[in-house]
Amino acid sequence: MKLNLRILFILFTTSLYAQQPDPFETLNIEVRDNWVEEQMKNMSTDQKIGQLFMINVYSDDRENRSWVKKMIRKYHVGGLIFFQGTPQREAELYNEYQKKSKIPLMVGFDGEWGLDMRLENTFKYPFNMTLGAIEDNGLIEAFGYRLAVHHKRIGIQINFAPVVDINTNPANPIIGNRSFGENKHRVTGKAAAFIRGMESGGVVANAKHFPGHGDTATDSHKELPYLDFDRDRLNDIELYPYYQLMQSRLGSVMVGHLNVPALVSEEGVPTSLSYEVVTELLQEEMGFQGLVFTDALNMKGAANYGSAGAVDLKAFMAGNDMLLYSNDVEAGFKTIKKAFKNGSFTEDRLDKSVRKILKAKYWAGLADYKPVETENIDQDIKAPEDYALLEELFDAAITLVKNENNALPIRDLRTKRAYLALGDASSDAFVQGLKNYQDVQVLDANDEDLLLKINQFDELIIGFHKPDDKFWRSYKFESNELELLNELSKLIPTNLVVFASPYALIQIPSFEYINQVVVAYQNDEVAQRLTAEKIYGARSFKGSLPVSVNEDFKEGTGLKTPELNRLAYANPFNVGVDALKLDQVDQLSQVIVDSTMAPGGVILAARDGKIFYHKAFGKHRYGGERETQKSDIYDLASVTKILGGLPMLMKGEESHYFDVNDNLGDHFVQLKGSNKDTVTIKEALSHVGRIKAWIAYYKSTIDSTTSQPLEAYYATEKSSDYAIEVAENLYLRTSYKDSIYDQIAQIDQRESSGYKYSGLLYYLIGDWVERTYGMTLDQANSKFFYDPIGAYELGFNPLERGIEKDRIAPTEQDDYYRHQEIQGYVHDMGAAMMGGVNGNAGLFGSALDVAKMMQLYLQGGVYGGERILENQTLRVFNKRYFEQDSIRRGLGFDKPSLDPEIESSAKSASAHSFGHSGFTGTFAWADPETGLVYIFLSNRVYPSMVNNRLGKSDMRTRIHEAFYEALLD
Repeated sequence: MKLNLRILFILFTTSLYAQQPDPFETLNIEVRDNWVEEQMKNMSTDQKIGQLFMINVYSDDRENRSWVKKMIRKYHVGGLIFFQGTPQREAELYNEYQKKSKIPLMVGFDGEWGLDMRLENTFKYPFNMTLGAIEDNGLIEAFGYRLAVHHKRIGIQINFAPVVDINTNPANPIIGNRSFGENKHRVTGKAAAFIRGMESGGVVANAKHFPGHGDTATDSHKELPYLDFDRDRLNDIELYPYYQLMQSRLGSVMVGHLNVPALVSEEGVPTSLSYEVVTELLQEEMGFQGLVFTDALNMKGAANYGSAGAVDLKAFMAGNDMLLYSNDVEAGFKTIKKAFKNGSFTEDRLDKSVRKILKAKYWAGLADYKPVETENIDQDIKAPEDYALLEELFDAAITLVKNENNALPIRDLRTKRAYLALGDASSDAFVQGLKNYQDVQVLDANDEDLLLKINQFDELIIGFHKPDDKFWRSYKFESNELELLNELSKLIPTNLVVFASPYALIQIPSFEYINQVVVAYQNDEVAQRLTAEKIYGARSFKGSLPVSVNEDFKEGTGLKTPELNRLAYANPFNVGVDALKLDQVDQLSQVIVDSTMAPGGVILAARDGKIFYHKAFGKHRYGGERETQKSDIYDLASVTKILGGLPMLMKGEESHYFDVNDNLGDHFVQLKGSNKDTVTIKEALSHVGRIKAWIAYYKSTIDSTTSQPLEAYYATEKSSDYAIEVAENLYLRTSYKDSIYDQIAQIDQRESSGYKYSGLLYYLIGDWVERTYGMTLDQANSKFFYDPIGAYELGFNPLERGIEKDRIAPTEQDDYYRHQEIQGYVHDMGAAMMGGVNGNAGLFGSALDVAKMMQLYLQGGVYGGERILENQTLRVFNKRYFEQDSIRRGLGFDKPSLDPEIESSAKSASAHSFGHSGFTGTFAWADPETGLVYIFLSNRVYPSMVNNRLGKSDMRTRIHEAFYEALLD
């Protein structure tokens, strides 16, 4: 019965795949064939035999270079395969060697995941196992194309990829990460896409290792692997991809060194040296017309068969066209030449291989050979498109295989979470990714008190990090790590994330107490960052397992999750931004420092919820040592109005505590019966209520001659009477708040009507919040806004909240009031006299925290899957109510200028955009029409606020405009 099935299968497949289409077809076949025949006519027998050899090149080995030149000159070798060195050096050697060869050399390369597989200082794409988890084969095709671009750029015509081995054996020591998976359909689909991409980029692809190296526990580099399968099994699994790929214009196949008795009748003969496999099966039965390569003949799986010359001759006689990495080219050449003279094979047989080689060279452009341009190689093989695609590939691959109670993505940021790293590779990028969303505490696996500390938390995230610099690195847990994982998961709800091969999960005997399981495949920094974003719902899980782990986690397992509208990071190209144009932002930020507009700062820009630019520039102090960091905390000054004061007013309005048309005196008790009593909230927030701009409250509390604080108002130690800390060791009388309220109420109104920016109303918001909500302004903002969206470092009085002083940018060397360097205390004097908690100023935060609030507004009040504000509320406050009077402001929000001479934002910002600037050199803006959020933080007031070069230069809005100019649509 088996014999009948085999015959039927062979009859079916040979009729279906009788002849592969010409893999090296060109637009003008006649021109190609004429070029090939012209070469053939002028070639000697020695030259033809030489074409069969593709020899190894080591660009950093001087002896090897001399040897290569000899092989080209004396033995007319047909091709080179490069190992080691740099792309720059390879390109230089490529040009040098091509000059010395009478017939253009075909250059090959092992670039399964890119040039990084062999060369230094190159771009590394994910392993095939990672790519196997991707469901969108269009991404695999794009990956193949980018590899072709890289290979062509340095003079490579054939890439020995993809691996089409079906890795059904987890113990396989040499394939593993190099395979797309264990499912023949998955592997074939990915391979076909890869080949389309590679060959559309003008580089010959190569399917390997024929007839199939996936189900073996032996490395053919060391010995000959044994595959004891019958032909039915081989046809169904190992050979399946090849049968399918023969339908396309696959350019080449590499035959592996395997012991497959079902295919080779002569005992002990490797498949690479078998006529039955290379000629009868691959070329005759399967109809393959492309180039046939041996695997490297120096590998023990072939080299152990006999002497180098005998192995080379055997490989050629088996039907291979090119002999890869001969152990001894001279011996192989002479042995083959002697066999030819002895009549062991005909000239037609030799010509058949040489013609195919020449056709491949013509197809790859070698008939019109031009030296490789050696300038700008690094930029060309590390292009913005590559970083964008890398992100897309990992985004599509990362796989969720268990999600008890649908706990992922994480919604509640109030739950206390900790992180623990296992493995022997860095977890820094993952930790930072987690901290972008929540104040996750990092634990130490070697901490003797670990089990006690676990009790402080509600959930635990465990990351297993293994090096991925080489595909063969161990992915296994240590025994003590497995014990710890088992013990901890029984104590606390646990989320396990594996930054290694999914086969690592095989070691875990039970997943009963592990609530969530994520496979990230590699420890790449991009994979780490994206995994954190997926865990918190900034991105969705999309991948599926390419291999089986156990009965519960079988091949194809992959749970999908929704996105929660949280900010994520993204490559500019992936959000429609020209990455090259962002250089202008870098240049302008450098101008700011060089022109002493500000010592330093942080700039962030996001589009459609994806941060595509986030950089720090300069230092905290001119000439100082502390370099600015992206996570540094800045005094936001008047940006506080829209992030600290206005949020609570918007919440109050939508809760019907007031209407924007109500009078101030109806809700702010300090103004009842004052000259501001009947000013409406709408008028006050639009700055048309005739309210004075500001009051220098502090001046009446200092000596007019020395500017020193008066003892009647200040003390150097805190007490119940002096409880307002305005700076380090300087405390204001507790009762002075009432004096500030009185001054606001009693100050005369402006005589003229119209627009005049004023912050006085914002001083009263804190008191209104306390009376309305029964909590302070900082408590209310944290409860209703900052905590739910994960802006956990956004708030007032950062030093009191435990933020390290070194992270806080200093604002001023105060010589007029507090007489000290102001760092960690609010710069605004009035806000300081209110205890640092004030709706007008006093808020401190990082660029990321500020961006979260602006994104919340941009998304109509929704963030993290939770509605924080009603969209209608934002529409009420983001409207110009007095536009007919040429007033640009909304209610609290600043808006684009109506006067072309004034730049309140980028000129390209839409009329629906909104934001605010701050006195200390800050700026926050959001545009619903483009989805753009822009944050600029600096301490331009350091060392003195008299320096307003930043404002006069309009640098903040110029940078804002630069981001608009970078938008691709």
